[in-house]
Amino acid sequence: MGRVVRFNKEDFNLKLTGVLSLFALKWQLKIPYTAIKSIYIDEFEPPMWMLRMPGTTIAPLNIYEGSFKFGDEWYFLSYEHKVPLIHLELEGFGKYKYVIFELENPRAVLIELRKRIRELDE
Repeated sequence: MGRVVRFNKEDFNLKLTGVLSLFALKWQLKIPYTAIKSIYIDEFEPPMWMLRMPGTTIAPLNIYEGSFKFGDEWYFLSYEHKVPLIHLELEGFGKYKYVIFELENPRAVLIELRKRIRELDE
């Protein structure tokens, strides 16, 4: 997969590599831990009327990469399989309300993110 995550002291970094960064027209997202309102693992079925702005979508192959808008909310999607995905709901972070992406071991990332957020709260 073309995604790498890094846990920095103040923020979470999602980096897209290779062809994924071309499809998404973005190569990384730096998300402060304080902006993460909730995090969970679940499947995601994009709404039929979700607008691609900019990004790449190949719906029959279930490939979604880049920025999308549905209603008044912005999504950053990065996945190519129908598998459980990491969902971040954000608050006060630029234009994105949701960041949804695929990784090989989503549970490990979920645990580490929750740990980092909890450490900031203490």
